[in-house]
Amino acid sequence: MKISTRGRYGLRLLIDLAFNTDESHVSLSSVADRQRISARYLEQVAVILKRAGFIRSIKGASGGYILAIPPSDIVVGDVLRALEGDMSVVEPPRLDKPETKLQRCVRINVYDKLDQRILAVIDSQTLASLIGTGNVADTLMYYI
Repeated sequence: MKISTRGRYGLRLLIDLAFNTDESHVSLSSVADRQRISARYLEQVAVILKRAGFIRSIKGASGGYILAIPPSDIVVGDVLRALEGDMSVVEPPRLDKPETKLQRCVRINVYDKLDQRILAVIDSQTLASLIGTGNVADTLMYYI
């Protein structure tokens, strides 16, 4: 499973908005400049995030985007599911085509365990923990 540019850019958009919460609204062009992302593509991602309820927009000259909910309530897994869909590494077995014993064994012992680990990571991270405003124990410290 790979996370597409839609998922990566959407997460970067939300992180940028969370970092810039001191501003009333943030324009997509300023986010695109800071993140070096295509503004046109970012607009498409913003529509999905707005529809999912993560961001709000204000139209007009001083308009832009702002988080609709606090960063501590935005779970990375929810964002990725809104942008990417199901986060499973393989398609679930089809009801009209029974699995063989070998297929079931591989699914249970490999694919299902991968899914569990992936979900454990993405569902344990909030936007606040990524930007360092969440629980101090959950944030990483980098030394140079």
